[in-house]
Amino acid sequence: MSKYLVRGNYVGDGVKGLMQEGGTKRLAAATAAIESVGGSVDCFYYAFGDTDVFGICDFPDDASAAAVSLMISASGAVEVSLTPLLTVEDLDAAAAKTPSYRPPGG
Repeated sequence: MSKYLVRGNYVGDGVKGLMQEGGTKRLAAATAAIESVGGSVDCFYYAFGDTDVFGICDFPDDASAAAVSLMISASGAVEVSLTPLLTVEDLDAAAAKTPSYRPPGG
């Protein structure tokens, strides 16, 4: 399983729905969507500021993560952004690789 940072912003009727249903029911709906593709929710937080919702979720693959993101975004009630998360071991493996690269103009 791969971990993702999930960020969401309620828009339009999504804000009204959140106010009517409350955070617990919206978490249950998000969890059901994620579990429907074989994923799970590690944590889920509401916040003030530029982002309304933060979550850490596990997905079995990128396609499953994208499917949930597309489904939720298509509702028009929530804007979703996914960021793949790397373990320290993933970063160590990346740092050990030696790709070749020529910068622009170089």
